[in-house]
Amino acid sequence: MTRNRPRWIDGNRFELLENGEEFFPAVFDAIRRARREVLIETFILFDDKVGRELRDVLIEAALRGVSIDLTIDGYGSPDLSEDYIAGLTASGVRLHVFDPCPKLFGRYRIKVFRRLHRKMVVVDGVLAFVGGINYSADHLGDYGPEAKQDYAVKIEGPLVAPIHRLAVRTLPSRARWPFRRPAPTTFEVPRAGDAQAMLVTRDNDRHPNDIERHYRAAIRAARREVIIANAYFFPGYRLLNEMRKAARRGVDVTLIVQGKPDMQIVSFGARLLYPDLLAAGVSIHEYCRRPLHGKVALVDDEWSTIGSSNLDPLSLALNLEANVIIRHRGFNAELREHMQRLIDEHCTRVETHSRPPHTGWRVLVSTVVFHFLRRFPSWAQLLPPHRPRVESVAAHSGALDARHPLDPSR
Repeated sequence: MTRNRPRWIDGNRFELLENGEEFFPAVFDAIRRARREVLIETFILFDDKVGRELRDVLIEAALRGVSIDLTIDGYGSPDLSEDYIAGLTASGVRLHVFDPCPKLFGRYRIKVFRRLHRKMVVVDGVLAFVGGINYSADHLGDYGPEAKQDYAVKIEGPLVAPIHRLAVRTLPSRARWPFRRPAPTTFEVPRAGDAQAMLVTRDNDRHPNDIERHYRAAIRAARREVIIANAYFFPGYRLLNEMRKAARRGVDVTLIVQGKPDMQIVSFGARLLYPDLLAAGVSIHEYCRRPLHGKVALVDDEWSTIGSSNLDPLSLALNLEANVIIRHRGFNAELREHMQRLIDEHCTRVETHSRPPHTGWRVLVSTVVFHFLRRFPSWAQLLPPHRPRVESVAAHSGALDARHPLDPSR
């Protein structure tokens, strides 16, 4: 099967959005202004103050005739109430669930792997949002010390077209969908700025390693600086090798990771990588103000990326992910300013002498965890073939109504 490689698209404008305080108002305002269509994909949607505001703006838009498709992940969003769902579907919002996740003994979520981890919004085919922010109150500062630090980007210009196509491909077949939905359209999105960009995705069919490949290529080409801020950091050998080689040839390579982890195993895994990275000259900083959830990077003066993909086995080997890669000096400089502020104000630098002592127990556990995580992507390919399905919630009810398996080639 021929793989369609992403390509650079000119004429775009980007706005960096930090945390829910900037992201949610921008998205909700765009939905309120929508005239024709809203497409949303998200890993997590909770029935909290953020999720309820999203529901309300979607209902208002649907009632004035806007076509709305909302796709959530069955593992990441398992607990929406029937009232919440019924409010959406009764107004005409089409709600779809990617791989609904049954609970073992009514309590424990299973089917952890191969999730829809993308976070995208497309409004009227001319405005898009891509990033790592879910629809939950823990992306707002008033949530408390566990509020997440994260980023997204608002996009205007021709890059919106491939984002729109990707969102449409996820949806159930229109031929089998019983409710009104406009036929797909082909349109030219007008230029909005001077930035080049591309949409890079990861799936289990045509694009199994595109995001990691672009990271490696950018680091390999770096001449002055690399900054990577990633919440769940445990990449493959080749990406680690590119980071070490860049540092050894004199590039200032900086890694920002969780210092206040939301999952202890994540921090434990990342710290297993510290000795080799530090020895090569990589500067490591742990962000300690609150849990880091961002997935961003920049290289030299022009290249930067924001998206949903962590640099860990799940994102790089199993999940459906989407990142935007941007070539623009102004945006790169703005992102660098944000990263430098994190380092200066809220990070602790990891020093070589600060590593924990190598006790026998720690060495044994570290060795087992390291090699398990390191080989996980290869083992993942041995899992049974996966045909993910998207199930659509029947109108006026909270019941799931299976529509079709998701065909990655669509």
